[in-house]
Amino acid sequence: MNTRTLGFNALFAVAMLASASMAQGDAIDAAVAHAGRPAADITRDAADHPAQVLRMAGIKPGMKVADVLAGDGYYSELLSYIVGPKGHVYLINNPAFDNWSQPSLKNRLAGDRFANVTHETLDLNDMKLPAASLDAILLVKVYHDMYWVDTNPKSPWPKIDVSGVLDQLSRALKPGGILLLIDHSAKAGHGKADAGELHRIEEAFAVKDFESHGFKVAAKSDLLRRPDDARDLISYKGPAVGKTDRFVLVFRKT
Repeated sequence: MNTRTLGFNALFAVAMLASASMAQGDAIDAAVAHAGRPAADITRDAADHPAQVLRMAGIKPGMKVADVLAGDGYYSELLSYIVGPKGHVYLINNPAFDNWSQPSLKNRLAGDRFANVTHETLDLNDMKLPAASLDAILLVKVYHDMYWVDTNPKSPWPKIDVSGVLDQLSRALKPGGILLLIDHSAKAGHGKADAGELHRIEEAFAVKDFESHGFKVAAKSDLLRRPDDARDLISYKGPAVGKTDRFVLVFRKT
């Protein structure tokens, strides 16, 4: 093979990579701009920056993606548009998340709007996800909830075996598959201690937790950082809503 051929092949490879990146960007931008999205989602975009986050995670057409504890399906809808007819999205909740996400979830799924989205209500401790069936998994602002132990005996929130859940997610990902993790930051050194009262978790703890289950950090972003957040207020209600410091991590299955 001569030098000219080598040069052509290199240029062709670069062009192909650029084309794939452009296609991914077009699909993500089109998803965010989709005319059918609810007004509440569009308002949320300003705080969550979904296009940048999903682009960083490498979500693209044709993927099979699980949105775990998806709530009302904000990300599931975007994923549906991005992965397209050759991909599929699994909107996974447990019964408690399904109930707390009403009526928004019911309204989002009404009329079978998404042919490529399957809504599943599962026990997280036994999800029965097929091995190596997923290209990507999302855990958006819900990882801390797995460590939440509600002491109210009448609470619908179940006790979750977090180690078992992470093992299930690791098995369900294809080799090299990605897991996008976003959560509300706890103070340094607090680990999982604030998961119950403040609904926050420490980034360093999360990294060690996922790395112990076959994941490795592939990328991280300061996109959702809020240096003004003292990390001492409950994350999902009151004055901290939409103003928490959040870490963004992309893990790859090793």
